[in-house]
Amino acid sequence: MPKLKIYVGTMYGGALDVAEQVTPLFEAAGYEAAILEQPTLEDLTAERPDLALFCVSTTGSGDFPGNFVPFARALDERSPSLVGLRYGLIALGDSSYGETFCGAGRRLDEMLEGLGATRLGERLEVDAMETFMADDAALPWVEEWIETQQLKVA
Repeated sequence: MPKLKIYVGTMYGGALDVAEQVTPLFEAAGYEAAILEQPTLEDLTAERPDLALFCVSTTGSGDFPGNFVPFARALDERSPSLVGLRYGLIALGDSSYGETFCGAGRRLDEMLEGLGATRLGERLEVDAMETFMADDAALPWVEEWIETQQLKVA
């Protein structure tokens, strides 16, 4: 059974809630899914998953949430080759913060692509000003993502 790892960067639990809500969709598609609330670089490089999903919220100033900072810092400092990694990205933000909206997700996307990883499809950006519960946007996006990227294995 292929492995999916969901890497979570969250301040108040919204990104973790999204990860927990979408996990059954991946399990139904044939994946063994694991949610990583304190992700490390080794979670990505030592035991590379068949598929990765990043659920990352953004602090008001556009930074990574505290639990995700060590992962992002290690990714930036060690620059591991991520060629062959296929991933999706759900970025959570608040458009009232202007230019920093979904800043952490956008920066992570650039970092991953710069290291050779391949994003499958478009990044989902969830705006807290428009969507009260982020999973209301994430669930249909994941369903469509699994379908359009032909990720179903079961």
